[in-house]
Amino acid sequence: MKDFKNKVAAITGAASGMGRTLAVELARRGCHLALSDVNEAGLAETARMASQHGVKVTTQRLDVADREAVYAWADAVARDHGKVNLVFNNAGVALGAFIETVKPDDFEWIMGINFWGVVWGTQAFLPHLKRAGEGHIVNTSSLFGLLASPTQGTYNASKFAVRGFTEALRQELDLERCGVSATSVHPGGIRTNIARAAKMDASMDRATGGRAEAARARFDQMLNMTTAESAAQQILRAVERNQRRVLVGADAKVMDFFVRLLGSWYQPSSVWLSRKLMRG
Repeated sequence: MKDFKNKVAAITGAASGMGRTLAVELARRGCHLALSDVNEAGLAETARMASQHGVKVTTQRLDVADREAVYAWADAVARDHGKVNLVFNNAGVALGAFIETVKPDDFEWIMGINFWGVVWGTQAFLPHLKRAGEGHIVNTSSLFGLLASPTQGTYNASKFAVRGFTEALRQELDLERCGVSATSVHPGGIRTNIARAAKMDASMDRATGGRAEAARARFDQMLNMTTAESAAQQILRAVERNQRRVLVGADAKVMDFFVRLLGSWYQPSSVWLSRKLMRG
């Protein structure tokens, strides 16, 4: 897909962060939008910003972990806009927890949004993209879909799953030659609120000596590497180039090289860094 003008894009997690900047950048390029999020106030603000570029914008409050709701939204988008060309499965959440003690409900919560939300969004929209004759599925994994980190086991599980799912999907679409493609997105540290909004298990307080919030602040500061606006531009460039994978930010590229170079020996360095972040 070399041009976004007069295309229709569906974006989950559009109330803030990369979802918002993707929406505004696509609108600037003449792309019509169907936006969703659980945060209705933030969603309305994104819609207002995007509408200033003269494109059609529709919104829907949506929990991406709800399969039936995602399918209903996909059908509504195709009906309201006449077609769908792009879907950005971008909604995501974070959880700090030790694997030994993570609550089953919390594990199901993060997998429901980060992984199953991607699965439902892909399956619900793919028939519409095929009917349009030209389409692209963009699934947000993470740098943590390329390497693992202590206390991020649940997040790692969800993002590694997105990576494997999307890479298999891309190969199936290549086999079909149906006019639809897919890209796995691996952002490094992006200036969004995902770290500030992350759930923190009680095990994090024990591991940090009661300083879990200070550790969260240090982790959030470490993530302030790439603006959400720059991330959106890098992702859209990857779609234009039909890339299979896009590493967003210099830190993602460096860490990917580091893991490829060292193999599983990157893990002691990850343990050392986590100790620094947790204890200050």
